[in-house]
Amino acid sequence: MMFVPAGVKVHLALGYTDMRKGMDGLAMLVQDTLKKDPFSGHLFAFRGKKASILKVLFWDGNGLCLFTKRIDQGGFVWPVMAGYNGSITLTPGAARDADRRHRLARARAHLETGDCRMICKNRC
Repeated sequence: MMFVPAGVKVHLALGYTDMRKGMDGLAMLVQDTLKKDPFSGHLFAFRGKKASILKVLFWDGNGLCLFTKRIDQGGFVWPVMAGYNGSITLTPGAARDADRRHRLARARAHLETGDCRMICKNRC
């Protein structure tokens, strides 16, 4: 889980992103496609075609940071808005709620399937 400082917005890039892109390629996407400033201190999240990989670009005031998260099972839930290219902005509270929903969905899957690899540390 990532903690978002007060006043920082989370921008979700809609659609799929080529996950081979690094810091510079994603920063150019932020500028050219999303029409935002990658050096604003806000978080910019990108999801690949496989929903299991997520990249977050962030300027910490000293340099660009690139966070990558890959999950083994399931995928990151991503909003779909037909006919709209760009990004949507989440408040820190909405980002926390999305993380909670993701963890709850994993717990439900565990209860339904009994697959302990997903949740249990002691492997039941």
